[in-house]
Amino acid sequence: MEVHGAGGMQGPQPIYPRLAAFGIEAGQTVNAGSPRDQVEISPLGQMLDGISRLPEIRHEKVEEIRRQIAGGIYETPAKLELALDRLMDELSGW
Repeated sequence: MEVHGAGGMQGPQPIYPRLAAFGIEAGQTVNAGSPRDQVEISPLGQMLDGISRLPEIRHEKVEEIRRQIAGGIYETPAKLELALDRLMDELSGW
């Protein structure tokens, strides 16, 4: 009796035969008929995602505005008028 290794004369073989290779073209959908996984993002997760998308803080601008507020020169009649106009537009649905 001759022994030719663990796989016999043909060499090792997979336990389950390979399935035929298949490809999916771009734009095609596959419907396997089985339930799909779902992901639900909590409101906190949505808020954190929104925060992560905010632009970087311009620290030099923040410091300049703090200096103006401390010096009493930040609030001008023109800025207050603009803020009131924007508030009225928002409240009226513009």
